[in-house]
Amino acid sequence: MSKNFGLIGAGGYIAPRHMRAIRDTGNKLVAALDPSDSVGVLDSYSYDVAFFTEFERFDRHVDKIRRMNGENKLHYVSICSPNYLHDSHIRFALRIGADAICEKPLVLNPWNVDALAEIERETGRKIYNVLQLRLHPAIQQLKKVINEQPSADGHKHEIDLTYITSRGKWYSVSWKGDDSKSGGVVTNVGIHFFDMLMWIFGSVQHHEVHLAEPNKMSGFLELENAKVRWFLSLDSEDLPDDVKSAKKTTYRSLQLDGEEFEFSEGFTDLHTEVYRDILSGGGFGLEDARPSINLVYELRNAKATKVNGDHSHPFISKAGKVLCL
Repeated sequence: MSKNFGLIGAGGYIAPRHMRAIRDTGNKLVAALDPSDSVGVLDSYSYDVAFFTEFERFDRHVDKIRRMNGENKLHYVSICSPNYLHDSHIRFALRIGADAICEKPLVLNPWNVDALAEIERETGRKIYNVLQLRLHPAIQQLKKVINEQPSADGHKHEIDLTYITSRGKWYSVSWKGDDSKSGGVVTNVGIHFFDMLMWIFGSVQHHEVHLAEPNKMSGFLELENAKVRWFLSLDSEDLPDDVKSAKKTTYRSLQLDGEEFEFSEGFTDLHTEVYRDILSGGGFGLEDARPSINLVYELRNAKATKVNGDHSHPFISKAGKVLCL
C-alpha cells in the first residue's frame, strides 16, 4: 500500500534525494514546507504537492487532511531542515501520528536523543536516521571482512580519513557557518564518516583534536579495532595539487592499512535504499545514531592539543597551525 509523505526543508540541497526516494519506492509526497519558495524541483516529482512557506499553515493543512480522511493522513515526515531544528520537527512528526525520517545529524547534543526517546515511547511512533553509508555495498563488504577476520594480538587497523569539500564565502554566512546551528565542520560534514567507522571498527576508546578552525578540523581516534587519523576541511586550498589541476572541488580518501579503500562510486541511490529498508521494517533508529552524536559533540567541545607524533594526520602541517600547544 502506498504511503503518504510530508517533507520539511524542501528547498535544501539534500531534499531532492528524499523526493526521489519517495517516488522510487512507490509512495506519494503530499505536502512540503520551506521558508524559501525556490522549490521548483518539486515539479520533477509531482504537480500535486501542497507547498507552504510558513510552518503554521503547513501544520494546519496536515491536521486538516488527518481529520478529514484517515487514508490521506501523513504516514511519514521526511526532515531535511537545518540541523538545529531537527528535534523540533521530529517531535512535530510524531505528534501528528507519523514516523520521522531525518537527515544527519539527527540532533546536535546527546541529551536531545534522550528527549526524543521519551516522545517515541509516549506516541508509539518511530524515528529513523539517514545513515546511508551503512548501505553502501563496498562498506558492507568491508564490515563483513573485518568481522570475519578479527585482529590478532591486539593489532589494530591503521586508517587515514581525508575529506575536503570546497565551500565559498556563502557557507560562513548561512546557518551552516554557525556552530550553534550546524555543529560545525566535524558534525556537518564528518558525522557520517565517523558513524561508518564506528559501525565497522567498534566504539571509541580515545580521541584527540589537533586542529580546530571554523572551516577545518583534524585529530585522532582510537577505536576497538582501528586507529584513525582524520582531516576534514571546507578550504579549497587544502586540496592536493593533482586534484586542483584536474579542477575538482572535492577530495575523499580512506587509506586502510596503507591501501586506498575505494567507495567513491555508488552514492546515487543510497537514500532510496534507506527508504526501502525503512519501509520493509528495517531502518536505523535512535540508538544507532547515538554513538556518532556523542562523539562529534565531544570533538567539537574538545580543546585542540599538541600534535601527537604518529597520531597526526599527514595534511595537518599543510592546513595550518595547531590552535593550542
